[in-house]
Amino acid sequence: MSTPSLKLTNTLTRQKEDFVPIDAANVRMYVCGPTVYDFAHIGNARPVIVFDVLFRLLRHVYGDDHVTYVRNITDVDDKINARALRDFPNLPLNDAIRRVTETTATQFATDVAALGCLPPSVEPRATEHIGGMITIIERLIAKGHAYDAGGEVLFRVASMADYGQLSGRNLEDNIAGARVAVDSQKENPADFVLWKASSDEEPGWDSPWGRGRPGWHIECSAMSEAFLGETFDIHGGGLDLIFPHHENEIAQSRCAHGTDVMAKYWMHNGYLQVEGRKMSKSEGNFVTIHDLLETEKFGGRTWPGEVLRLAMLMTHYREPIDFSVARLEEAEAKLVGWQRAAQIEEGTAPDASTLAELADDLNFSRASTVLDAMARKANRGEVSAAHCLAATLAFFGFSVDGLLKSSGDDESAIAAKVAARLIALSNKDFAKADALRAELADAGVALLDYKDPETGAKNTRWERKR
Repeated sequence: MSTPSLKLTNTLTRQKEDFVPIDAANVRMYVCGPTVYDFAHIGNARPVIVFDVLFRLLRHVYGDDHVTYVRNITDVDDKINARALRDFPNLPLNDAIRRVTETTATQFATDVAALGCLPPSVEPRATEHIGGMITIIERLIAKGHAYDAGGEVLFRVASMADYGQLSGRNLEDNIAGARVAVDSQKENPADFVLWKASSDEEPGWDSPWGRGRPGWHIECSAMSEAFLGETFDIHGGGLDLIFPHHENEIAQSRCAHGTDVMAKYWMHNGYLQVEGRKMSKSEGNFVTIHDLLETEKFGGRTWPGEVLRLAMLMTHYREPIDFSVARLEEAEAKLVGWQRAAQIEEGTAPDASTLAELADDLNFSRASTVLDAMARKANRGEVSAAHCLAATLAFFGFSVDGLLKSSGDDESAIAAKVAARLIALSNKDFAKADALRAELADAGVALLDYKDPETGAKNTRWERKR
């Protein structure tokens, strides 16, 4: 089995580095998962897909049994509380919250499975780790990094000399940039909540500081420690999480454990906009994964999950994406071409050169160029290329024939392109005719021009190359 050398861009050092795991027999990765209060939007889909590809690559290099991937579920949050009160006003709050989180977590699992994503090794829920959160908070108080402020506990940012390394923000920047009123019990405007008091109308757990619930950041510190230890290899998420969430995770975990790092490598995917605009409900361009898979709200049709997957991967994970109907159409056409070229029942092993490109900071764009070359060879009848293409598509989480089966026979579409080419030839538009021939060739269709023996008119026969 080929084992490419991995290079990853580390947000912490702002450099692309060789990936060297702490323990090659136990490679550990944590990625921030969804807050389950509603359908996941397509921005949520991007990190799920990106880190699924990394998970697959790590398993290829180090072995399936030597990689642990943790992706959490946040099921305690004020948005969840509000949704529970709105949707189930006649239920006790805890029952209403459970109803919301169970429904939305199940929907999330269904949606991301349709995107071709493997389940993570572990998918912990925040509410299952309240005890671990309380333990970390107690350590922080004992070490002088946190303080009790009237039933709430706050992290003392000034107690950490190098706070802000991940985001590049220093303490003075945080104070100057504060946009909310400073709580009277805060020692410093930049201090953040570890534990907050709960009213009778809010969910809560008993703690040394009274009945309350955890702050957002402490949840991930507790869950990552529970399954990956005090220090692990990779922590991932969206660019929007760098500050304050990931910065504060680092502060909590390092100060509680006395470690120099929480994770060796921090990876962040870029932002997503829709049709050239920031996605928001007020803009009318807020799109969920469920919308794309099951409704006709985007482009007047539903979209297969693997098309959404490819549309996300065509842009390098660190770059911004403009998600559009045109992008989905481009992804669909490319995937159909690959699948048609890979019509082989069994693959062999994924292509080594493709994986080598991917291993360079998950550069799927360059990897897809290799897939295009393999497809061209397969369309010329090279069976070994078709076998390899089939295996490589499966490695990336794509089916070998899913779109072909779902769309049925596409002979009418091919015939339409053949007819358009004939029209272009009659108009002496040879550039367009050549482009259509090349497009059909890439799709595995061979053309044979001939003269009709009865009329003398030019015509074309076509056939699949294999």
